[in-house]
Parts: sequence; structure tokens; C-alpha cells
Amino acid sequence: MTALPRHLVTRLFNSCAALLPAASTIAVDLLARASDGIEASAPGSAFGINEDLENEDRARPYDIVCGVAIIPIRGVLIQRLSWLWSYGDLFGISGYDRIRLQFMRALADPNVDAIAFDLDSPGGEVAGCFDLVDTIYRARGSKPIAAILGESAYSAAYAIASAVDPGRLWVPRTGGTGSVGVIYLHLSIAGWLAKSGITPTLVTKGAFKGEGNEMFDLSEDALEHMQADIDAVGQLFDATVARNRGLAIKDVTRTQAGTFLGGKGVDIGFADAVAAPDEAFRALLKQLD
Repeated sequence: MTALPRHLVTRLFNSCAALLPAASTIAVDLLARASDGIEASAPGSAFGINEDLENEDRARPYDIVCGVAIIPIRGVLIQRLSWLWSYGDLFGISGYDRIRLQFMRALADPNVDAIAFDLDSPGGEVAGCFDLVDTIYRARGSKPIAAILGESAYSAAYAIASAVDPGRLWVPRTGGTGSVGVIYLHLSIAGWLAKSGITPTLVTKGAFKGEGNEMFDLSEDALEHMQADIDAVGQLFDATVARNRGLAIKDVTRTQAGTFLGGKGVDIGFADAVAAPDEAFRALLKQLD
């Protein structure tokens, strides 16, 4: 029996995130569950998987259907799940570390003819995202790489989807793409500390060492510095999507982190076709013939 470690969720606060703004409530809920110590049973008992199958899954951490490795990317994305890889689905989180492992193993697997990311995510942590995206982008030509949305890929998840081969990004009619932007959710506990009769003091070396600490309200200077960081990461995001999708950077920037339902994403170049996941998979198989 285990509880979701609090440190995994707190990574989404007081740091840059490529996350759909509405999904911040999901992050808060995850934090609450971490605080409450919600328990989860081991993966084997939760899904009826015996030890032999669990070991087999470790050897090949993805399903293969008709020669296509299926790599699921679901829920809020964080840089490292570490030993909690098997629990990610239970808590609605995915780790870039596991996605990278699955992808690299699939590239080297002689039984895998193509790779398809199965995406349904509002995005997540910036840390680790663009390195993974570049890894996928640079692997183009090694094996066919596709993204099948079921249902949406926003922000960091869309960055991953955009890196697949041209012509191989499908979105369902009720799914969405976009939210190419960065958000910084600063949580201040200054008011709670004051009500509790606690007066914190930071002793630091360097004027910026304690800047943005959650024990204090955000100062104007700290806000200005954070905005500069957000703008820099945002420019990287725009340039990455533009490169991946063959678009002009100004056209990506012009979307202002908007989200696009189904065919609207195709119209602006964020997706290649509208299709339900099963239809998209058949279309991919036809491309591979």
C-alpha cells in the first residue's frame, strides 16, 4: 500500500509549467490526495496482473498491435515518476522518464515497425518536456512515428504530439490541440502563516536567492523576473512547435495559447486530420503498407 508522494505534485507549483490553465484544478486535486495520503494497491492486484506478466511488461513496456508500439501519454505530465511508473495511471499522471524509456526501447525493438503515441493530456511540467520532444523529433526517419489523440493533447502534451512525423497527427472531432503557452502558478502561504502567528525570515546570500518563496507574497521585482523566464520558455515553445509542424513562428505565437477543437486544429496546421482513434490507427496501418 502506498500514497502519492507530495513532492511529485508540488513540482507543478512555483515553477514553469506547460499546462492547460483549467487543469490547474487537477493539480490541486492531486496535491490534496497526496496530503490526504490516498492509498493505492499494487498494480498487480489493481489490474489482475500476475507477477510473470508484470515482469514481461518491464522487459517490453508497451503493447504491440499489428507491429505498432502503443505508448500511452495520459493525465498530468511530470519530469520523473521514478519508482512510481506502475502507479501513474492510478493517479492520473505520466512521467517523461517513462515515455522516453518506452520510446527508446521501441526504436530498438526489432518487433516494432512503427510507434504511435496515444495521447489524452492537459500538459504539465516544462522541465524535461522539450528534451523529450527533441529526442522524438530527431528520431524521425528511424521508424514511422505517429500521434493519435484520444481525446486531446494540450500544452506540453501537444509539444510531444507535434514532434511526430508530418501527416501522422490525428485528432478526434471532439478532441483538441493547442494551448502552446507557459504558465507559472505561484502559491503563497503568507496569509496562512500570519493567521497562525508565524513570521518567517529568510537569510540568504545573493539578492535573488529567496525570490518567489511561497512563504511570502510575490514582489513586483520577482514577478518581473518570472515573467522574463516565462517569455523565454514561451518563445522556445513557439519555435519548437513551428519547427515540428513546418509553420512560421509568428503564426504559432499568434494563437496566444488558444485551444482548437477537432478540425479547427487541422485548419491552423496543428493536426493533420480529424479521426476517431480506431479510424486513425487504421489510417496509420494503411500508410505503413
